[in-house]
Amino acid sequence: MSRNEQEVLSQNINRICHGTEIIGSINASGDMRIDGVLEGNLMSKGRVVIGESGRIKGDLICKNVDIWGSFEGKITASESTNFKAMAVVIGEIKSSKLYIEAGAKFNGSCTMPAEQQPTKLS
Repeated sequence: MSRNEQEVLSQNINRICHGTEIIGSINASGDMRIDGVLEGNLMSKGRVVIGESGRIKGDLICKNVDIWGSFEGKITASESTNFKAMAVVIGEIKSSKLYIEAGAKFNGSCTMPAEQQPTKLS
């Protein structure tokens, strides 16, 4: 993929607006914002934002995720997972970094991939 194609993909933001319900799976090459309801799996090569009115019930695979709304299922984020103060999250999280603001509700488990250990000097 050329640099120009990468720039265009990173500027594309797919959006599910408040009042919209989707039942099924979504596969997105760009960023995604959910302000409606998704019952199904979401796979994105970019950032996923679940807005205050957003709700996902299913599995999520992405690079980064910011949650203001609610999520129930499994999250696999290759870089970071961020629960904002209003977030309600139930499920399993696998992420390199996890940020939880005061007020967020999280009921589940989290695993973080082990980083390489520094080499010992002899």
